[in-house]
Amino acid sequence: MTAFPGSFIAVDWGTTNRRVFRIENGTVVATSRDGQGVTSLAPDTYPAEIAAIRARFGDLPILLAGMVGSTIGWREVPYVTAPAGFAALAEGLGWIDARTAIVPGVSLLTDSHADVMRGEEVQLLGAVAAGMAPADSLLCQPGTHCKWVRMAGGEIADFTTAMTGELFALLRGHGLLAAQLTADVTPGSAFREGVEAGKARDLAASLFGIRAAKLLGRRDDTDAASYASGLLIGSDVAARAGASGDVHVLADPALGELYAIAIAANGGAAHIVDSHAAFVAGIITLGQHIT
Repeated sequence: MTAFPGSFIAVDWGTTNRRVFRIENGTVVATSRDGQGVTSLAPDTYPAEIAAIRARFGDLPILLAGMVGSTIGWREVPYVTAPAGFAALAEGLGWIDARTAIVPGVSLLTDSHADVMRGEEVQLLGAVAAGMAPADSLLCQPGTHCKWVRMAGGEIADFTTAMTGELFALLRGHGLLAAQLTADVTPGSAFREGVEAGKARDLAASLFGIRAAKLLGRRDDTDAASYASGLLIGSDVAARAGASGDVHVLADPALGELYAIAIAANGGAAHIVDSHAAFVAGIITLGQHIT
């Protein structure tokens, strides 16, 4: 094992894409993004991929985060148990060789709840380390599998995963409502109506209501996707953030705006955090913990 010096390469390696950063003395000096996610690679191709990254970005130590350390990635790295901070991640690194390491995910297991994350932990801890979110706060990471995370003392203390984005994708791709949900989602009145309906948390019945509204002429299909998105996000937010005050949302501006609308509708205040900046802050701080 080796300590990570001021210059190293970081890779945020997800399921469908990856982002590479060359970091020098705490600053990103080069970056790239491509579609070479873990589902597009066989395990025996990773050494060549790493060699290609070093050929482009420099012969430097590499710190890999995300699904590359999962059962579908290069090598499975065991989760560290919440509560977890940078020290726990550094201790749990999976070393490929003396200059290549994979960041572990974080798990949660109580008498009533089991959950896991992999990749999000770097962003979460980075947001706090960079002052983008308080050390004690509620963070939300929207996406295919939305994370709701309680930070305590700057560490990941508790979290819940909601399949909000995946449910929307499934509804769009299959089943009764698919033909109605082809339009783009916009943060207009239909989305806001869906958010209000989502507060009732009667999701199954409300989803069928989309079909009934079309048949009875109440809602045009141009608004159906926005309403359905509002319904799903509204239900998610109502269950996790109702009247909880500030919520720091790690997301791109478009998705962040949708969650901000739903959070405000439930009596909270959303603060949008740049998820890419949070990752960079997290991976740099993690590098400083590796000895």
